[in-house]
Amino acid sequence: MSRGDNSQRGKSSGRQGKSKAKPFVQGNIAAKKQGNSPKKISDSDEIRLNKFVANSGVCSRREADLYIQTGSVWVNGKPITEMGYKVKLTDEVKFDGRLITPEKKEYVLLNKPKGFVTTTSPEKTKTVMQLVANASKVMLKPVGRLERNTTGLLLFTNDVDLEKKLTHHKSGVRKIFHVELNRNLKFEDLEKIKNGVKLEEGYIQVDEISYIEGAAKNEIGVQLQSAKNNIITKLFEHLKYDVIKLDRVIFGGLTKKDLPRGQWRKLTEQEIINLKMM
Repeated sequence: MSRGDNSQRGKSSGRQGKSKAKPFVQGNIAAKKQGNSPKKISDSDEIRLNKFVANSGVCSRREADLYIQTGSVWVNGKPITEMGYKVKLTDEVKFDGRLITPEKKEYVLLNKPKGFVTTTSPEKTKTVMQLVANASKVMLKPVGRLERNTTGLLLFTNDVDLEKKLTHHKSGVRKIFHVELNRNLKFEDLEKIKNGVKLEEGYIQVDEISYIEGAAKNEIGVQLQSAKNNIITKLFEHLKYDVIKLDRVIFGGLTKKDLPRGQWRKLTEQEIINLKMM
């Protein structure tokens, strides 16, 4: 793999061309506005309760039907079990006792720095949620996780269906990592990983592994689809190597281009479409 795959560095997207169109700021990274604004729903408009619940991000619409049938959804202080029941935005809707709102789906990409835990728990002192606290007014969740000392791309969304799709073990999401080891990787060990390694977690097969072009032999590029936590570190530890740095440089076609470490941006409409079509 080339160094271009592992860094994806670029200048801040605050650059402006000669176009008359002015950029606007999406989060803490400047970006050009794309597409038309969605139609605003009036307070007097009625929408199906299952859509209201699904739009809130707590579950899919199909799952919402099941929760409604079991009486887990309350409207204006009363449990609703009727299929097709309609509500207004002014109605008070609660799911398992928690007030919910039909939020717009949002998608935020973070270039995670070292030292932050991937968790939504407020009890931790340094979490990725703190880094995207100003990204949205809705509650976002990380898609999958990166270990505390792993850096790179981490996606956040309130789109439950997409989150489940991307984290499923058969999702086929392309992920590329830049790995730095404590010593040079022997060619025979590189071949062992390429051919598959049996760990406690099972048989692990990477899609591709190679030395980083123009770098020392302790810098490796690894592409895989496995959703198992910390699996790359475990692969190399199995062969008696220590992982010094681990950076996710590509996730499902998303790259770190124009996204400095510790910064975030909202996905473009095309990027959202590409993820949903995977």
